[in-house]
Amino acid sequence: MDIVINFAPIQNFFNLAPDMMLWRFLATFGWVILGIMFLAGVKVIWLKHIRAKWSKNIKFTFLAIDVPRGNIQSPKAIENFFAYIAGAHGTQNFFDKWFSGEYQLSFSFEIASLDGYTQFIIRTPTQFVNLVESAIYSQYPDAEIMEVDDYCEDFPKKFPDEEYDIWGSEFIPSAHYMYPIRTYEEFEHRLGPDETVFRDPMAELMELCSSLKRGENLLYQIIVIPTGFDWVDDGKGEIDKILGKKPESTLANKIIDTIVEGITFLSEQIYSIWGDIEDSKKDEFKKLSMMELTPKQKKRIEGIENKSSKLGFLCKIRVVYLSKKEVMNKSKVPSGFVGYIKQFSALDLNSFKPDARVMTKAIYFNKDRELLRKKNNIITNYINRDDFAGSSPFLLNVEELATLWHFPIEAMANAPLIQKTAAKRYKPPANLAVDDVTTGPEALKEEFLKEIAVEKKQINKNNSDQNISNSQHHSVKKTPPSNLPFG
Repeated sequence: MDIVINFAPIQNFFNLAPDMMLWRFLATFGWVILGIMFLAGVKVIWLKHIRAKWSKNIKFTFLAIDVPRGNIQSPKAIENFFAYIAGAHGTQNFFDKWFSGEYQLSFSFEIASLDGYTQFIIRTPTQFVNLVESAIYSQYPDAEIMEVDDYCEDFPKKFPDEEYDIWGSEFIPSAHYMYPIRTYEEFEHRLGPDETVFRDPMAELMELCSSLKRGENLLYQIIVIPTGFDWVDDGKGEIDKILGKKPESTLANKIIDTIVEGITFLSEQIYSIWGDIEDSKKDEFKKLSMMELTPKQKKRIEGIENKSSKLGFLCKIRVVYLSKKEVMNKSKVPSGFVGYIKQFSALDLNSFKPDARVMTKAIYFNKDRELLRKKNNIITNYINRDDFAGSSPFLLNVEELATLWHFPIEAMANAPLIQKTAAKRYKPPANLAVDDVTTGPEALKEEFLKEIAVEKKQINKNNSDQNISNSQHHSVKKTPPSNLPFG
């Protein structure tokens, strides 16, 4: 029994005018597209709703970190600090995420310059306060940590505002996040065979913060979300692209490939009357050997491998310039911060750029309304330390994070208004004896009292001699000089 396939309906569809073809397609399959869009929107709304409900019981603490005076620690210390913070990572299963609303709690590492006064601040879930403090003291024993209130409480929450104006943005990678940025190790300069100087990239930001006038506030925030190790496989995919390997097909890709192959088969049947169709199934991927790679390709592979070798976090970078209108200087502060961020650009690997969808700038229709919406969104997301709204999080490893947020080396960034510890705190010597009978607390106390008694006798003797001397002086009358003026 022969099977006959009728292609007449398909041929009739392609013979329609373009406008009728579009209308017929929407009438037949449009509900599928609308249904998919509706379900995607419902998913986002539902996830945001249950996350907000679960997070009501989560408390956060703000820790102000005083920069250790005379700090000579390189960003390597903060790299170790971030590696320790990775211990806050937890796992959530399908039901935890979609029915309970649980999600990985995030940290916010901030630099706030208020009227030129600069402070390093960490916003942490209260349950991880001890973890953060231990991590800081392990690298900076002389640092001082204080629990403070949220410095954003007095800022305007809605714009337009009579007194303040705002500029803000989020920064995203210009290439795939598996390509690394320029890290702190590349800011080291060798002056000789035995001397290496580190040019701290934080110096530019500290100088900008110190130059702010009264009424100007520059707020810099990095949202850090602990994550697992699945992201390492993304690096392998990028390396395969460079080498020209055919990527492994996922289930979604297989379904799409099946649909495309079916459409291709139908097209061949419909247009077979035009003659033989050349075989289009050519291998588009040509695997390259290491000898055929260019220096840029080799550097990219090496950069991805190096990034994948260290712990990583999902991150968001936000900056807000909030200032009184009479002193606002948009040509200086935003441009200065963008210049600071551009220091970390490796043009053959990766760099950061402002996210045009978030940045407070509008150049198209409804300009005023769109600009106002962006201003309110950026200040709300900053105050809430929102890791869900705005740009999608991207991955940075601990070395990249330490480059972007670390305590400045005082010799490199001598900004006068950075809060520092008053003095170094020293521990007692390790060989101090306290348990021995002859040198214990009681013996020390007796020796101390003896010394006081000797000093008392000496003071009394001195006072007695002084009284005798004074009595002798008082018995002598002196007349004032004759030329003393009396007015």
